[in-house]
Amino acid sequence: MRRWNGWGEEERSLGLSEAALALLRETLGAGMPPRDASLGEVLGRLPPSRLSASSPFSTDPEARLRHARGQSFPDWIALRYGRVGPVADGVAYPQTHEEAAQALEAARRAGAIVIPYGGGTSVVGHLQVSSDPRPAVNVSLERMNQLLELDARSMLARFGAGTPGPRIESQLAAHGYMLGHFPQSYEYSTLGGWVVTRSSGQQSLRYGRIEQLFAGGRLATPRGEWVVGGVPASSAGPDLREFVLGSEGRLGLLTEVVVRLRRLPQREDFHAVFFPDWASGCEALRRLVQADLPLSMLRLSNATETETQLVLAGHEKTVAWLRRYLRLRGTGDKPVMLLLGLTGLNREVLRTRREALAIAKQQRGVHVGRAIGKAWAAKRFVGPYLRNALWEAGYGADTVETAVNWPQVTPAMEAIENAARRALQGEGERVHAFTHLSHVYRQGCSIYSTFIFRAAPGYEENLERWQRLKRAVSEAIVSHGGTISHQHGVGVDHAPYLPAEKGPLGMDVIRAVARALDPEGMMNPGKLFT
Repeated sequence: MRRWNGWGEEERSLGLSEAALALLRETLGAGMPPRDASLGEVLGRLPPSRLSASSPFSTDPEARLRHARGQSFPDWIALRYGRVGPVADGVAYPQTHEEAAQALEAARRAGAIVIPYGGGTSVVGHLQVSSDPRPAVNVSLERMNQLLELDARSMLARFGAGTPGPRIESQLAAHGYMLGHFPQSYEYSTLGGWVVTRSSGQQSLRYGRIEQLFAGGRLATPRGEWVVGGVPASSAGPDLREFVLGSEGRLGLLTEVVVRLRRLPQREDFHAVFFPDWASGCEALRRLVQADLPLSMLRLSNATETETQLVLAGHEKTVAWLRRYLRLRGTGDKPVMLLLGLTGLNREVLRTRREALAIAKQQRGVHVGRAIGKAWAAKRFVGPYLRNALWEAGYGADTVETAVNWPQVTPAMEAIENAARRALQGEGERVHAFTHLSHVYRQGCSIYSTFIFRAAPGYEENLERWQRLKRAVSEAIVSHGGTISHQHGVGVDHAPYLPAEKGPLGMDVIRAVARALDPEGMMNPGKLFT
């Protein structure tokens, strides 16, 4: 059973070691675990549904609650404190495109707005019910979770848009294929959600971002069915797939997705290399990606993230040995860690490893083998569970991510972290900020920063604390020319900063496309743009 007020399965937990708690106490001060509202308390506060008794939507209170929020920090504390705010009045569970279209039409007749629901993993407020006075319904695509068609000759597969990552890969693996899209939310996020938020997976260096994997799709819109894509390439005007990518439910319900496949690789290894400082690690990263080696992943953690990861790893004796070894090899006391992913044919992996490690060595990189990489791969989707453990210890956590060209990488990273550290100084609070670079490109890379801070005693204080922090780091991103989101989408949280990136004319184009398909403005209002 999924947790109703946190990440993951109820029976699965990830505790913090004493060393990790000691680091938090030393860095931030002792945490005070807030009191969580119970499920019964929250259900007792839900307003009654405004839909008629003859409505085809489920009005079950728990169903409405479980579809009301995602995983953004405002979503998180709303559920933890039982301050959920407005929730949808009903939920639909279509199993086919036709049923999704019928649900959309039923919502239109009821004068309701529609909030699409996939895996409930949004971290920027895609699922929040807006202040629109109309009734609201969730159309959950979670039952549209099957492989519908496999074209082996063309290496294409058609899925229901509600198919989560593990089900995609298991159904493809039975035929010898894979998609290769692995965001950290992989266990629960869905194919349709990846498309409409322009998602990027951890191994996008090999497999591509979702825009490279997305071959076409089928939508139920307020104006009828819309099919996009269908051929390998075209010069016949604008590519209509691009309107769907990043549309965040504003155009309609994406019900079916066609994706481009790969064959399963023979071998996959992850190696760790440590560098003595950030500058040498960052330069190695740039040279590696610009060498066009067939790597599947490059992920560089700065010194603070490297230290935090080593503490969180446990295995104190092993980590102590590693620290001694790295000092002997000249990396000093504050090394930075690079993880390299090598995927493909056996001979390809071995050749790429030699070439990549030679480039790393030129920047004083120290290769420590596969043990750290193997441990990372085994726990690559466990990270979000730490948020539960941190909250239960009295700490909040959030992330931001952007992408910039290489000259801006270090200035932007430093500005983001410094903005976070200053954001709460006025109330005497500290922020533990750390960063890694991933999703690298010849021109630049993404910057992914994590912030941990002490939870405040109450709901309003926590929300205000987060708002100050979010505003500070978002302004730092915009001022350094970064995109407001590289992989999480826009939703509610990033919408104020989108005009700085798209410009007034660009925003008019986005709004015009939405009006063309949704003239009554019933599709997920308040998200992406206002």
